Amino acid sequence: MIVRQPFAAVTGSALALALGACAASETGGPESSAAAPDFVARCAALQGRTDDMFGTVESAALGPAEFTGQQFFLPTPIALPRHCEIIGAFPSRDGAQGQKYAIRYHLRLPEGWNGRFLFQGGGGLNGVLGDAMGWTGAGQQPGIVQGYAVVSQDSGHDKQANSDPDWGGEAVFGSDPEARRNYGNGALPVVADAAKTLIRAFYGSDARYSYFFGCSKGGQEGMAFAQRYPDTFDGIVAIAPGMSLPRAAVAQTWDVQSFARLWDPAKGALTPASFATLFSPSDFDLVRQAVGAACDGLDGADDGLIGNFMQCTSARVLSELRKRECGAGNSGACLATDKVDALNRSLEGPHDAQGKPIYASWRWDMGIGSPGWAMWKLGNPQMPSLNILTGGASLPTVFMTPPRAVRGDPQSLLDFQMAFKFPQDADAIYATAPGWPRSAWQDVGMRSADLDGFRKHGGKLIVPHGVSDPVFSINDTIAWRDDVDSRYHGDADSTVRVFPVPGMNHCGGGPATGRYDAFAALVNWVEKGNAPQAIVATAGADTPWPGRTRPLCAYPKMVRYRGAGSIEQAENFECVDS
Repeated sequence: MIVRQPFAAVTGSALALALGACAASETGGPESSAAAPDFVARCAALQGRTDDMFGTVESAALGPAEFTGQQFFLPTPIALPRHCEIIGAFPSRDGAQGQKYAIRYHLRLPEGWNGRFLFQGGGGLNGVLGDAMGWTGAGQQPGIVQGYAVVSQDSGHDKQANSDPDWGGEAVFGSDPEARRNYGNGALPVVADAAKTLIRAFYGSDARYSYFFGCSKGGQEGMAFAQRYPDTFDGIVAIAPGMSLPRAAVAQTWDVQSFARLWDPAKGALTPASFATLFSPSDFDLVRQAVGAACDGLDGADDGLIGNFMQCTSARVLSELRKRECGAGNSGACLATDKVDALNRSLEGPHDAQGKPIYASWRWDMGIGSPGWAMWKLGNPQMPSLNILTGGASLPTVFMTPPRAVRGDPQSLLDFQMAFKFPQDADAIYATAPGWPRSAWQDVGMRSADLDGFRKHGGKLIVPHGVSDPVFSINDTIAWRDDVDSRYHGDADSTVRVFPVPGMNHCGGGPATGRYDAFAALVNWVEKGNAPQAIVATAGADTPWPGRTRPLCAYPKMVRYRGAGSIEQAENFECVDS
């Protein structure tokens, strides 16, 4: 475990001594970095510096002039401002299964700094350093281009170096108690403090405002900061937050078993490839027809989006699905009854022995069966189900205590999920054991309604979430927001706003107006006090209606057509009580 002084306790003189400047003597005596006029030299002077607060600066040099890597719907290359690019690491240690672990981070410090700091969240099982570009949504300019100092981090393990085929492949870190804690939340304050320390030393002042932006596991990290490290950030965007990750992994296994009921054992053993064939695209066309017939018009417009999704109940949808079942007077395309039952079982989610949900149920929505939904729930001809690949690896190795060794190939992961016993095996996500003083839920679960510290700090939290998210249920996010509202006697909105995105899959995709600037709304809220009532969103080129706009309404408001004007324009819709 890394032990450091609290960030606020480190003095300016201590920083100057620790970081030095561009002209250190041969004996290592540094000069003040603030006195060094040359940006490149000041950057290079950080190379090799070591301190309890930021570990060791492994490299510090002028960053590239353009970015050509993976990005979010922007023309490439992306021109970058002149900036200092830093790779840092904290001391490594020996861990379980012969693995070595260390927390590493990636920091970019622009010459034209805007006085703000942005922490870029991770994703999945993490284990990658991240590009520290400061992505803030589809089509939005990255934070580094906007002048933010940006950091990303690997959460204490490297998925390339830390991999063991007998322990879920890259999930092997879950077999080490400290590595699991660092993944869940422990690495977050370490990296945030490191970045803030280097920012103060490099620029001679603290950031005026500090922000976090992330989706999925990155959203879970945002929740961790708000709940456990509430003084770290002024504002957080946590999209589709995996705040209930261990429970969601159990739900992934429930999904696998629910759909596997459709497999005919006479055809042989179930494989990941055959699992992907259990529903066809035409099956999902019929599902969406039924969902649309039941719920599309509830918002006043038949437009392929279910704006009033809270009124789209299972009773409404199942009535329409039953009309499309084979043998219900249908002579053409139809749905097998067992497929309707399997889908409904999946969306109901698993329950414990007392009938209480282990995770959450899911919404009926127009994104069900879309490519971004199906790749998780079932897979496709090119790739096995992500519920198998990620859920099958993470549940036994990361989220159960003690961890179970399961081979990381897709068939072994599927076999583990099929052998999982409901509901009793789910108790392991709350268990402790010798050498494991904390459960996976304590390490990784970030679903507390206690935002006392964050509210006292004056922090603001924006939580967009796709209604057709196949990984983390919007019902869980809404229930959490309702818990927050209850805790603060109807005053959740002064701190947190949840923005459902009808049709959107996990972090993006799906038939949705899924391009929006939640980060700009957050900055406006934090710095100007303008709390967002709605965020205008645009449909991308991969949707049936490129360029369509809609207001994303802050829950519990729902979007409704005003009754006149083009249904392609946001101004013809309003946010109303559902």
